[in-house]
Amino acid sequence: MSKEVTLLNAICVLIALAFLAMVVISAISSGDFLSIDNLFIITVSLLMALLFAVVPLLYLKSENRLPIPFVKRSIPATANGGADWGQLKSNTPPLLDAKGRAVPPDVKAIVARLGKPEVKDAS
Repeated sequence: MSKEVTLLNAICVLIALAFLAMVVISAISSGDFLSIDNLFIITVSLLMALLFAVVPLLYLKSENRLPIPFVKRSIPATANGGADWGQLKSNTPPLLDAKGRAVPPDVKAIVARLGKPEVKDAS
């Protein structure tokens, strides 16, 4: 799977570079830069270059290989004791439903609010 993703990202980068080259060629070769046709070609080419460049950039961001200024990096799962999604460790066992699945957080809050029901004596 990794090779396919790398190949598709490389193709997207090459297509984005081709659209940028088309912008440069259009700007250099045209006699009048501010004609409606030339501005339309440049605008569409820049938009297409942006569209093809977004996919590899989002992939790099999801892999934490794209440095984004003024944004703090999240702590990897192995560094925080294996807790996924930034969950805090607690000493209470997880709340499970009848089939053994984890209960959603809103249901946990309702159960915690209600507390345990009182046991009535049979006598």
